[in-house]
Amino acid sequence: MNKVKAAAALPDAGRPKFHEMVSGRKKGWRRSLWLLWALMGPGLISAMADNDAGGVISYTVTGAVFGVGLFVPLVLCLAPLTFTIQEMSMRLGAVTRVGFSRLVLQHYGRFWGYYLISTLAFENLLILITEFIGMTAGLVLLGLPLWLGSALCLLLVVVFVLFTGYWTKERVVLFVAALNVVFLVVAVMTHPDPAAIGHAFAAWDIPASLHAAVVWYMIATVGNAVAPWMIFFQGSGTIDKGVTSEELHLGRLDSALGTVLQAVVAAGAIIAGAALFGHIQNIGAAGPADLIRAFDDRIGRWPAVLFGIGLFNAGFLASITVSLSSSWSIAELFGWSKSLNDKISEAPKFYAVYIGSLVFAAFAILVPHLPLNYFSIVAQVIGGILMLPLLIFMVLMTNDQTLMGEYKTGTFGRIWGWSMVALLIALTLAGLVQMLFH
Repeated sequence: MNKVKAAAALPDAGRPKFHEMVSGRKKGWRRSLWLLWALMGPGLISAMADNDAGGVISYTVTGAVFGVGLFVPLVLCLAPLTFTIQEMSMRLGAVTRVGFSRLVLQHYGRFWGYYLISTLAFENLLILITEFIGMTAGLVLLGLPLWLGSALCLLLVVVFVLFTGYWTKERVVLFVAALNVVFLVVAVMTHPDPAAIGHAFAAWDIPASLHAAVVWYMIATVGNAVAPWMIFFQGSGTIDKGVTSEELHLGRLDSALGTVLQAVVAAGAIIAGAALFGHIQNIGAAGPADLIRAFDDRIGRWPAVLFGIGLFNAGFLASITVSLSSSWSIAELFGWSKSLNDKISEAPKFYAVYIGSLVFAAFAILVPHLPLNYFSIVAQVIGGILMLPLLIFMVLMTNDQTLMGEYKTGTFGRIWGWSMVALLIALTLAGLVQMLFH
């Protein structure tokens, strides 16, 4: 038995439920719906969670600065980039049945293994702080004190671990992810001009007065579309769900569905933000509360309420997935029990990382005058620095014949993968230049 088949044959507590559904005897349209329900999982969740509170704020601010011109078509065009990264992570996990951090440790040594985990953990903590700020914004505007809003958000996210089994937890998170469509509702309620949206795809216009700022916003938009934690979450979630090399086609459908929905929701946030053009002072420093108030003043009470609910939901979803990416990757590296099928008593270290990171973020937002924008920038820079070696290792490992066997990347995929590496290197350098000189 070769390495690939041996890995795929490893027992996994998450396999029976998923495989029972995939191999069911339903026929016709009922089987199609059943398979669709079964395949939805890590790919859809990680992509939708990428539209986190910080990401939605960034998209909305981008719309308020530029309108629909350049960035609505841009986020839709980024879907193939996001899909390619997610597909490689899914395929690596399904074929090897080993988490990404463990693979890096085994193939590239302790330095890179610990480097990736330490930088990921640090970046994830910064991201979690922004999620809690987004979640509590609406609660604070309703009159709740910040400490109480933070405590309620922490309680809700921690309760997630009390559900039984991977499958139940995955279904709960999928329901939360589905609520992200609220941003499309808000976009429709702003009554956008269909002709202006159509013109955006034809012209990709940039206002002349904003040419100097466009590079930074393009970097931020690409950074929102791909994030390091997604790679760890996608691969480990694929393993925990029980997807193997035999279900790669289902994993690809899951990832494709997620990336398309992520791009559409992101475009909706930009369109909604375009309705706020000229209505927020110091737009570059706008936070969640500023955006909610602006929607209330400009569009009406209900769009503001729905945007606040969507922002809470986006932060809630990302808090779960970002924390799990840290828990899975750290547990994988050190060989701890790490399945969502395990109870807290069966995987105490895994859940300690999950809950501990959330507690840290919940307390951190209580610090007076917390620099949200600074945290967002630092997290983005760290994400860019971390993404490069991550992507390089992933391209190398998915091209490795001994590791992937017949499932290694083809010639076109290798060219496309290395092209993405070059693109991200260029964007990272451009981002550093923007930070240093502007």
